[in-house]
Amino acid sequence: MKQDIHPDYHPVVFWDQQADYKFLTRSTMTSKETIQWEDGNTYPVIKIEVSSQSHPFYTGKNVLVDTAGRIEKFNKRYGKQQ
Repeated sequence: MKQDIHPDYHPVVFWDQQADYKFLTRSTMTSKETIQWEDGNTYPVIKIEVSSQSHPFYTGKNVLVDTAGRIEKFNKRYGKQQ
């Protein structure tokens, strides 16, 4: 393997803020924010919006999405020009 061409692969905590779920894994991502983990060590924390704890496919819960607002926005932008 070539030296000095690969990104740093280190432990990182990912925090799903919607479900308040945190998990420790390894990643090349980094952050200036840190968090103290259960083992007493401090790791960079990456805040995410969706994980397996909050995604409707994995939780089995249906989430109602406001599609009417999206359609109106689309029609306003790209609808027939009068």
